[in-house]
Amino acid sequence: MDTGRRPLWQEETAPRRRMADPVRTAAVRAVIIVAITLIQAMVAFLCTLAGSWLAFPAVLSTVASTVVATWGVLDVWVTRQVWVQRHGVQSQPSSTARELRRERRRARRAAARGTRDDPAPADRAAA
Repeated sequence: MDTGRRPLWQEETAPRRRMADPVRTAAVRAVIIVAITLIQAMVAFLCTLAGSWLAFPAVLSTVASTVVATWGVLDVWVTRQVWVQRHGVQSQPSSTARELRRERRRARRAAARGTRDDPAPADRAAA
């Protein structure tokens, strides 16, 4: 076997951050619920084709499971949004916006000091 050949493809790991624990928990729960719902739908379909008495209860439980599965998927989305809102943006003391506010504050204070130090216009006219 020739070891000098290059492989057809090379795997490159994508630099993707890991999901937060609450989001991952909600995602796992949603996947399990959706999988069970799909199995129930298949059972309901097969029972309907077979003409079994179990078809009607299976369809009812599938409808209920679909509602629960929709809730599970929305739970993942809401949990992710809440986590990003609470932990997503880390404010740094040396951030650009904060430094700009400091500069504006210094300029306002210097301008205020400058107007206080100047003599009144009437005093200048008399001198």
